[in-house]
Amino acid sequence: MSADAEAPPDSLVLGGDLVVRRGGFGALHLTGPGCWGEPRDRDGAKAVLRRAVALGVNLVDTADSYGPEVSERLIAEALHPYPSDLVIATKGGKVRTGPSTGIWPPDGRPDHLRAACEGSLRRLRLERIDLYQLHAVDPTVPIEESIGALVELQAEGKIRHLGVSNVTVDELARARDVGRIVSVQNRYSVADRLSEDVLEVCERDRLAFLAWQPLALGALAGPSPRLAGIAAEHDATPAQLALAWLLHRSPALLPIPGTQSVRHLEENVAATSLSLTRADVAGLAELFS
Repeated sequence: MSADAEAPPDSLVLGGDLVVRRGGFGALHLTGPGCWGEPRDRDGAKAVLRRAVALGVNLVDTADSYGPEVSERLIAEALHPYPSDLVIATKGGKVRTGPSTGIWPPDGRPDHLRAACEGSLRRLRLERIDLYQLHAVDPTVPIEESIGALVELQAEGKIRHLGVSNVTVDELARARDVGRIVSVQNRYSVADRLSEDVLEVCERDRLAFLAWQPLALGALAGPSPRLAGIAAEHDATPAQLALAWLLHRSPALLPIPGTQSVRHLEENVAATSLSLTRADVAGLAELFS
């Protein structure tokens, strides 16, 4: 794809040369309970990944800490050799201490990031990772040092594009002073818009904004009095409405919902074709303001 690639209406261009549909798949929850260990249904997890690709999803997001390592291995087992247009995005810079602790300590040391990236390459069976993201800013390591290590890996041909995750506007600016950042992955949904200022920078500068927890840990997918009425008007589920809101909120947004269910996956993908009016978008935002 050329550097001046143009995206169709349901897609965006990542890093100037990767056209990705604006409905990705987050592979965190394909792992075991507490995002730790092997899934209860390994074949089922791989079936979800294959169905996502069959439905046209061409960005799968993961991280070395998911499992840990389990999610990346599942992706390779299910999808390798990869379709030519599939973008595998992974992350390094967080470590795991156990299941369900709720604590994922950051580790942004250059030597750790190098080892993390090289481990991801092996598990994903790749020579180069399309999008490698700093998973979190380590308060004990200047972000300039962390990004500098990723820039070195990029120069070695191991990373195609760089992204950052869980950053503030200031941290994003500091990262961009060191390397070419093409994406941000922050938590964002109609019910959680704390990263609004980061989204505005992404939209202004044509960076992709990968929204994690776009359904607010499922809170927007269940019966919701605030969403039910508008969803019914569009013959949609509350989850589809919440995802469609993101797609209409900004052309920079690329939600990455995850699921262990093929049925829920199909429902999420169908949300990309749901049309909302400006009044719908404004009304939904007001409901959660």
